[in-house]
Amino acid sequence: MTDTAGDGFRARASVLPSVIEAMAATPLVALDRLMAGVDGRILAKLDYLLPGFSKKDRAARRIIENAEHSGELAPGQCVVELTSGNMGTGLAIVCAVKGYPFVAVMSKGNSAERARMMRALGAEVVLVDQAPGSRPGEVSGADLDLVEAAAQRLTTGRGAFRADQFLRSGNPEAHRDGTGPEIWMQSGGQINAFCDFAGSAGTLAGCAQFFQSLDAAVRCYAVEPEGAEALAGGNDSRPDHPIQGGGYLKRELDHLRGVPLDGYLKVSGREARDMTRRLAREEGIFAGFSAGANVAAALQLLDGPVKGGTVAVIICDSGLKYLSTDLWMDEQS
Repeated sequence: MTDTAGDGFRARASVLPSVIEAMAATPLVALDRLMAGVDGRILAKLDYLLPGFSKKDRAARRIIENAEHSGELAPGQCVVELTSGNMGTGLAIVCAVKGYPFVAVMSKGNSAERARMMRALGAEVVLVDQAPGSRPGEVSGADLDLVEAAAQRLTTGRGAFRADQFLRSGNPEAHRDGTGPEIWMQSGGQINAFCDFAGSAGTLAGCAQFFQSLDAAVRCYAVEPEGAEALAGGNDSRPDHPIQGGGYLKRELDHLRGVPLDGYLKVSGREARDMTRRLAREEGIFAGFSAGANVAAALQLLDGPVKGGTVAVIICDSGLKYLSTDLWMDEQS
């Protein structure tokens, strides 16, 4: 009988003990169709294909497993976390498999799909009202402060373990030990730069640490929303951007302390939206706003300091999480 399965199928034919073990080893693809006429190359790491449809699966797993190993998380103990939806989804999966009750605390400004997915995975979801003047679909630093306060109250009240993606070292560790090495191996070490939208900054910090430990010439950049350029110390007059999961003006990003960055790139909400749509229509990659922001920022690099080189980016999450937003409306906005 002729084998029609192909080498790709055979390489993935082993049986994993749980879905948690699938939170790694995503493909790296060249965006050659989108890059027609551009001097350089963008390689996209498809972390939207992870079980929770986002790169945060990696950090969720590492944070919980670190806490288990240290004894900080007891069997059956409740886990609480602030989330824009992606970290919460990853934690919901890990906690479901490992038997921990999980409470996700999220702003009502985030897309409704995220809360529905977490609930479907068995999580309790606490939605927090937005700050006065905030708009649905645009979560500000003030909104996040309200979510943080609610998460603290729940953690204390339930004697819970706080996953705390903004402070736990497992977040950047997951990318230093996983995402970064995967990109390096898959690209044959042929990358000149890496840029990533700064949410908790775990991916940026971990990948930068790994790349620069191997080759100090690899340039690493933080991507921020235009008008919410807190890291760069630039314009912070318009925090009401549509790129969910980052651009929080009042939130210090501890994971970036001591991490050498080569610069900061700003991307408007419109640029992120337009590029996300192009990714879908030209590359068949159905992603969210932050992926579009990353690719738009990579194009800036190829038009400037990395001209003619290769830039690696992360496709952070799935477009399925944005169906209720204006990202996929037929009319251009």
